[in-house]
Amino acid sequence: MPNAVSFSVNGRTYSPPARPIVVICLDGSADEYLDVALAQGRMPHLAQLSLQGWRGFARAAMPTFTNVNNSSIVTGVPPSVHGIGGNFFFDNITGQEVMMNSAQYLRAETIFRHAQLAGRKVAVVTAKEKLRDIFASGLISEGGIAFSTEKARSAVMETHGIADVEALCGPQPEIYSGEASVYVLRAGAALLAAGRADFLYLSTTDYMQHKHTPQEPEVVDFYAAIDEEIGKLIALGAIVGVTADHGMNDKQTAEGTPNVIYLETELEAAFGPGFRVILPITDPYVVHHGALGSFAQIHVPEGADVAAIQHWLALRKGITECHDRSTAARLMELPEDRMGDLVVASGRDVVLGRSPDWHDLKAIEGGLRSHGGRYEEMVPLLFSEPLNATYSGRARADVRNFDIFEITCNGTHTA
Repeated sequence: MPNAVSFSVNGRTYSPPARPIVVICLDGSADEYLDVALAQGRMPHLAQLSLQGWRGFARAAMPTFTNVNNSSIVTGVPPSVHGIGGNFFFDNITGQEVMMNSAQYLRAETIFRHAQLAGRKVAVVTAKEKLRDIFASGLISEGGIAFSTEKARSAVMETHGIADVEALCGPQPEIYSGEASVYVLRAGAALLAAGRADFLYLSTTDYMQHKHTPQEPEVVDFYAAIDEEIGKLIALGAIVGVTADHGMNDKQTAEGTPNVIYLETELEAAFGPGFRVILPITDPYVVHHGALGSFAQIHVPEGADVAAIQHWLALRKGITECHDRSTAARLMELPEDRMGDLVVASGRDVVLGRSPDWHDLKAIEGGLRSHGGRYEEMVPLLFSEPLNATYSGRARADVRNFDIFEITCNGTHTA
């Protein structure tokens, strides 16, 4: 029987009942994906959950990227607190462009370490290896399990808390596949069934959503497989909460080519050299998006007229927001010291790039679907059981995807 002891972290108190808790982040899952699969009768467990549990929407953290939102979900706080404002940023102290895929950039503790100290058997499984270090922050040293499906066979007890992933869950999948995500949920069910975990976070990858629209049969089959694994978790007695880190949209012209504004090129043509455009979507998975998303940070040359540049950008067709650093930090809850002078977001069908020669568009020859802006901000929010009076009202207000652990722990039973 799982421990029912409450614990607190980052200003929130979590009071899970004596049942397994499973939170799932379905990376890139705009609600349309669920709707299409449900309409075709391919997600029976989700259909039952929608009727007998709770289904609605939540607002993701900005920018709508993977590292940002997963970090928010696992800490329960916005980027302004945990410090991860993108997958990639320009470090003003070192003068280097760096990936934020390490716990060294995290400024808040994760929920997992405190759950473990309260007596829970914690396991975090992610499809992408880039997230594992953030999730495992403070966990492995206290016991617990943290591994990725991308590097499943490399997991060892000393650094991952588990050494037999393939024996338990099957062969390691290819990261550029739908199986990489299904494997995450399969691993969660296997750990739960084996009694090796009772407090789990399962985070998938958005490869399928980058490559397929909600109506395509390949992605409907994918969601049917996801649904099967969710059914297993519920059958094992878990209280399951489901959300996403961001949605997904086509970012193409009518001719099917990427609809890109090359900010660095255009700014230097208009104002001269010295601009540095940072694309926080940048990560090792270029096949997904070619480092093209709907959000950018701009570092302007020293002595430049920032207000004039901001005004020029605000008039550029395809750009929906352009804020100075302090305004963007306030409106988007971002860590101000890790931002550019200007912050830009683009329209639903537009992505932001640096220069044509900086991006390898061959990686996205099948068409570009991506995220990062406001149009990918609203995401699904589902619970396998009804919400109590306190949390049902809250979930219908301005609920955030990073409220999901609190609601799953506190909102699905009578306090």
